[in-house]
Amino acid sequence: MELAASTIALYCREALAGMDRALQRFDDETVNNRPHGGKTNSAAALIVHSCAAARYWFEHIGIGRHVDRDREFEFEAESTVAELRLLIETTTERLATLAVELDAGPSATDHELRILLHDGDTSDGSLVLHALEELFQHLGHLELTADAVGTAAV
Repeated sequence: MELAASTIALYCREALAGMDRALQRFDDETVNNRPHGGKTNSAAALIVHSCAAARYWFEHIGIGRHVDRDREFEFEAESTVAELRLLIETTTERLATLAVELDAGPSATDHELRILLHDGDTSDGSLVLHALEELFQHLGHLELTADAVGTAAV
């Protein structure tokens, strides 16, 4: 069984669309609130981190192109709802393009960070599943953050 680029893009789009739906529960003030203080993440930080991480896994670790990433900044990021919506939109488009590139190959199967993938499986399929797992996990975190901040579900 193989995973088509269109299927990968579909699931990336679904996770990011879920983030966009959760984002409807925030305004420009609440999107930057940390529900339980400095040790928790704001909705803005979760979205910035999720978008950066997915792109990093697909493009840097998957395809082998250099991607600048400041992981610490991702968790400190503050933003507006409109900026986050644009980030989600551009990330959705970028991941669809990267899925096609990853599928077409060649990929960076020897990238050193692939050892972090589940049970030593350094395949492209494992990389994609890891990126999707992270997107959906952080979607859940975002939904819990909305609950903790006290914003109403739409």
